[in-house]
Amino acid sequence: MDKRLLSILVCPLCKSGLHLNEQQHELICRIDKLAYPIRDDIPVMLVDEARTLTPEEMQAL
Repeated sequence: MDKRLLSILVCPLCKSGLHLNEQQHELICRIDKLAYPIRDDIPVMLVDEARTLTPEEMQAL
């Protein structure tokens, strides 16, 4: 994923910055505890497509 794109993307819910998880191809919102998938180098910024992070995943961040 293009690093320039990452610098302008924000969470659609809270408008906070996102963290790139390259291993799982996701953008992470730490505030809302959501992971937005990246498919074919395109971030899917839909809340309905995001998954909720587990407490263990949050601690690892």
